[in-house]
Amino acid sequence: MRINKEGTGTLLIVGIILAGLDFIFCTYLPVWMYAILVPASIIFYGFFVQFFRNPKRVLTIDENAIVSPADGKVVVIEKVFEPEYLKTDCMQVSIFMSPLNVHLNRVPINGNVEFYKYHKGKYLVAFHPKSSLLNERNTTVITHKSGKKLLMRQIAGAVARRICFYLKEGQQVSQGEELGFIKFGSRCDLFLPLGTDIKVVMGQDVKGGMDVIARW
Repeated sequence: MRINKEGTGTLLIVGIILAGLDFIFCTYLPVWMYAILVPASIIFYGFFVQFFRNPKRVLTIDENAIVSPADGKVVVIEKVFEPEYLKTDCMQVSIFMSPLNVHLNRVPINGNVEFYKYHKGKYLVAFHPKSSLLNERNTTVITHKSGKKLLMRQIAGAVARRICFYLKEGQQVSQGEELGFIKFGSRCDLFLPLGTDIKVVMGQDVKGGMDVIARW
C-alpha cells in the first residue's frame, strides 16, 4: 500500500507514541491487560495508515468530462450564486469525505489555474450548509481550454485541521493529477457553469480521479 506524503510525519509520531505506550503496558500492567491494549494500539495505528493511503487507480481522462476531485458521498446538487470569484449563478456539487475515505484530492479538468486563495475560518461540521463560506477553506479556479471556468473549494470540517494544496496560480494542470490533501475528513465543493450536464445523484459514492461528476 502506498502512503501519501502528508502522512509520513504523522505516522512516524503516532508510531513512536504507541510503541512507547506498548512498552509501558508490557512492563507494568498485568498480562491480561496488555493482551488487550497492545492489539488495540495496533488497530488504532491501522486507522491512521488507512487514512493516509494513496491507492493506485486507473484515472478517467476525458477532455469533456469533469471528474470527481475526491472520494466520498455527493451531499449537495443545487443551483446557487457563487459570490467570491465567479459572481454568477452556478451548479454546485459537493462531496463529503468521511475519515474512512481516501483524502487525496485530484484535479477535475485539464486547464490553467487562474485563481487561488486560502481563507481562515471556523470548523463547522463539513455538511453544515454554511461551511462552504464560513469554514477554513481553499478556493481554486481552473479555466478549461473552452474558456469555461470551474471553481473548487477544499473545506475543513469539525475534525480536519489542515488543508494542503500543491498548485500555483498560472500553472497548467492535467486531469487526475494530485491537487492537495485534507486531513481527517471534510468536503470538496465544485461550482460549474449553468447548463453543465450533471452525471451524479444525491447520496452517490464517488471516487476521486475516476467517476465523472458532469460533462461540459
